Amino acid sequence: MHTSSIVHRRARLANGLEIQAEVDSLAHTTAIGFFVKTGARDEPIQLMGVSHFLEHMMFKGSSRRDALQVNRDFDELGASHNAFTTSELTAYYAHVLPERMHATLEILADLLRPSLRVADFDEEKGVILEEIAMYSDQPSWVGYESMMEHLYLGHPLAHRVLGTTASVTDLTRDQMASYFESRYTPDNAVLVAAGNIDFDALVAQATELCGPWTPTQPTRAHPSWMPVAADVQLKLKNTARAYLMLAMAAPSVQDPRRYAMSVLMHILGGGDGSRLHWALVETGIAEEASSTYDGHDGLGDSTIFAVCDPEKVDEIEAILRSELAALLDSLTEDDLLRARSRIATGAAAAGERPNGRMFRLGTLWCYGSEYLTLEAEVEQISAVTLADMRACCESFPLLPTVRVVVLPEDEAADDAADASEDEVESLG
Repeated sequence: MHTSSIVHRRARLANGLEIQAEVDSLAHTTAIGFFVKTGARDEPIQLMGVSHFLEHMMFKGSSRRDALQVNRDFDELGASHNAFTTSELTAYYAHVLPERMHATLEILADLLRPSLRVADFDEEKGVILEEIAMYSDQPSWVGYESMMEHLYLGHPLAHRVLGTTASVTDLTRDQMASYFESRYTPDNAVLVAAGNIDFDALVAQATELCGPWTPTQPTRAHPSWMPVAADVQLKLKNTARAYLMLAMAAPSVQDPRRYAMSVLMHILGGGDGSRLHWALVETGIAEEASSTYDGHDGLGDSTIFAVCDPEKVDEIEAILRSELAALLDSLTEDDLLRARSRIATGAAAAGERPNGRMFRLGTLWCYGSEYLTLEAEVEQISAVTLADMRACCESFPLLPTVRVVVLPEDEAADDAADASEDEVESLG
């Protein structure tokens, strides 16, 4: 990981649009994108799914180009482009050769001023509804959504990124347009770039393209929240496996203790060599077993996930809870060194390419975090101690409050129910 050639630059337009870049004169490519601080948590409940739907609509074109022209223009530049929506942000980005950056920025800026044509809206609504239906058959997705809904009950982090069939069906083009106008504003977005960049030229072009955008000073709600215990069992037809998920509160993405919790969850279930891997996967009791820390704006969570035969759910849950209960007292310096090294390696590897650095810059800004070099972040991870992890768990105990199990639907029961319905119909 070369660092001496990387320089962080930043500027702000008069309308509030932030511009940040990690300029690397040795890089052979450039990554550039707009990160907008809006996602599922920023949606009114009746508009759930509008952020993700809007992301799709951006690629339908503007007054200057239609959807076909958008794709042609990116293709002509040889750009690798994409977008994504989360609970807390939406991003539009591309990876190109340095000499194609200015043409790419013109397309990206144009995307962010969409026409939102009614015909496109109606057509894309069908695509979104198909996507929701597709994910509704995936047990890990169904379980995860349920876990988040129950963990963050009463808080907008419980909102589904895709929305629901009902919320998307009822959504109108005018509602989407109003949401766009209130959230897609220059003072709620950042233009980020990484790689071989002429930063002054980037700022000049952004001023020309984005300077006329009107700020609205949007805000994000941070309602009070306390975890509530929940035990949920779901059944799906299209699975032969059981999916067990446990969740608990953890530090927010702004909390310095996030590093300690991240290392701790890595020791517990961060891949090969973790406690859960040895206790459940290597022994053949479970097919998968992992744990993850995820920090959000103001809140955070730690989750545990396992896939197994349905009849082994109770056995596996007992092992999971036993590993959790024993974790803090059984930690060793070797555990700590291995986990810190693997996390730091992953962070450094992500930063080897401009894409990884661009994602990091955009995410830091959306979470309101001060700029931190990748090297400084690796140092923070490497500084975590056993005492740090134990202290973190005094405020965030390793006691799951939400349990979700997704099981195969009982086919015999279904057949009996179908037979009963047939009998009723024949009697009618």
